Amino acid sequence: MSFASLGLSEEILRAVIERGYSQPTPIQAQAIPVVLSGGDLLAGAQTGTGKTAGFTLPILQLLSSSAPPAASKAPIRALVLIPTRELAAQVEESVRDYGKYLKLNSMTMIGGVNINPQIRQLQGRVDILVATPGRLLDHVQQKTVDLSHIEILVLDEADRMLDMGFIRDIKKILALLPKQRQNLLFSATFSDEIKALADGLLTRPALIEVARRNATAELIEQKIYPVDREKKRALLTHLIKEHNWFQVLVFTRTKHGANNLAEYLNKAGISAMAIHGNKSQAARTRALAEFKSGKLQVLCATDIAARGIDISELPHVVNFELPNVAEDYVHRIGRTGRAGSEGEASSLVCIDEHKLLRDIERLIKREIPVVQVPGFEPDPSIKAEPILNGQNRGQGGRGRSQSTARAGQGRAGGQPRSSGAGKPAGGHGASRGAAPVMHRSGGRGR
Repeated sequence: MSFASLGLSEEILRAVIERGYSQPTPIQAQAIPVVLSGGDLLAGAQTGTGKTAGFTLPILQLLSSSAPPAASKAPIRALVLIPTRELAAQVEESVRDYGKYLKLNSMTMIGGVNINPQIRQLQGRVDILVATPGRLLDHVQQKTVDLSHIEILVLDEADRMLDMGFIRDIKKILALLPKQRQNLLFSATFSDEIKALADGLLTRPALIEVARRNATAELIEQKIYPVDREKKRALLTHLIKEHNWFQVLVFTRTKHGANNLAEYLNKAGISAMAIHGNKSQAARTRALAEFKSGKLQVLCATDIAARGIDISELPHVVNFELPNVAEDYVHRIGRTGRAGSEGEASSLVCIDEHKLLRDIERLIKREIPVVQVPGFEPDPSIKAEPILNGQNRGQGGRGRSQSTARAGQGRAGGQPRSSGAGKPAGGHGASRGAAPVMHRSGGRGR
């Protein structure tokens, strides 16, 4: 199938070809005809499947081929709600790139930046608005935005928006929209909350699911590196230098952990920056630009900040700390192995995280190969510590914060997993230049 067979205009096809695409991905091939038909859509698609073009292309087609409603000022006709600033900027960039030969205007509406330039931009023509919920409600409160003519609503990464607590904001926004409109909901997972949201939002939707739920891409080579919590930073430094890794996206649980790790890597001669919610939007944009261009070797990020990172050939993702929620592991490593390219996802796992690892393997229905690096073997005498408030001593080697130490409850991962003594971990995970894959054991140090 080609894009030309999907009913898109010559202007849109020209822009698509200029981006280097000739054939639609499965989500695009299925979603574009549904959106063009005017029906509602519930789409399950992992990150990296091309879902952004799956809704931006048909929206551009629909708006460019029909006249806007009569109004004193050209109204906003399409609203795309996005969970994070970075992702919003990338979606709006796609709208501009694919619509470059059309007479349609778009804008990004995000927090963390001055609101006044956005107010001025809204005074001109905006056909497609890409917004984060919080900043959109700021404009609603100031009466600087009119949502009464919205024809198409998109909820992108709806599962992440619910995880981030945006459900109330979303409901407030929905109450401001016309009842007659087309609704498109995209989600990587279909939880009960997502199903409830879809039931209240969508009318007889087409259902598209292009990947097995919670599946990890086959092109991603996954590895576990067992290591003591206090040696994680040294092991990461060793792996980056030993294998000459570049463009390494490293996940930490906390903002503080991201800052500490970036500082440590820079002192070790590895260019690194941290990206998280406490950084200004300008700092986040600069770090992302330098990382994409290859000037920056390592980007240390929290889950939320990394949500909008979309690099077609990102070679390395590292879980410096495993996420507390198993589904987030799928989202994290999905930043690599995109668009048919190979990727490598490495996880540095200490004894505190064995339960989290078991949860992840149960979710993805596979055992992740273990690679032991000589000199970084876990000390079997070290006892597991609870992971409190999403962190523990392993995040930077400086000890738990006072607030964490005071919490004094909530053990998230104290016991080592047992995955079958002497069971081979699988030969395909052997690292280039690393020690051979270990056999698993139920022992405390593995």
